[in-house]
Amino acid sequence: MDWVTLTVVRLDQGEFAWSITMDPDHPRDESAVDQIQATIAHAATGDSVQLWIERAIDGDDEFAAGLGFQPYRDLWRMQRPLPADRSTISTRAFVPGVDDDRFIEVNNRAFHWHPEQGGMTAADLADRMSEDWFDAKGFRLHERDGRLAGFCWTKVHSHETPPGGEIYAIAVDPDFHGQGLGKPMTLAGLDYLADQGLTVGFLYVESDNDPAVATYFSLGFHHHSTNRAYRLTVQ
Repeated sequence: MDWVTLTVVRLDQGEFAWSITMDPDHPRDESAVDQIQATIAHAATGDSVQLWIERAIDGDDEFAAGLGFQPYRDLWRMQRPLPADRSTISTRAFVPGVDDDRFIEVNNRAFHWHPEQGGMTAADLADRMSEDWFDAKGFRLHERDGRLAGFCWTKVHSHETPPGGEIYAIAVDPDFHGQGLGKPMTLAGLDYLADQGLTVGFLYVESDNDPAVATYFSLGFHHHSTNRAYRLTVQ
């Protein structure tokens, strides 16, 4: 039997007690309904439960509504062929144990509003660096006047066909906003991915982040698919 992937969202990283992720190939059938309802049954009264449907399709809103969920967030996957134009700024690789604190400070300033990337701790960073996919060379830093001005953290998805390179996290320190760093930081990440022989680059962006979406369209990205999040509060 196929199973919906169930994960518990840590209480210090958001409002949800439980988060359910539905794989895009999982049928929207009675088995899925039973599993989602079983998760809801484990939540306490007043808990919020989140349902993510990856690569949402027509009918998913109705499917989720039948279980009591309402949509609240769309995460777009945008992608483009590689290589792209080369970046006009210099970057260097992240050095674990040396750049950790500076990165965390800039990350949390840039992503103070973000439910997953914001509020990062040293332990969170250590967890991510322990993942098999972590590659310090693909974690590109741009410095100005002795400060970390921005970063572009990449991730290779070798299991995709063809293998894809993701802009996993990208940000410019708010102190350096307005200096035109967004595009060249993105291109620096794409440069690294293309140099690994990858032919597809992609990223995920909030659908309502109009400035970021406009930047990525201008760099040749297109909207590929939507991961949609739904929520309910247990009564």
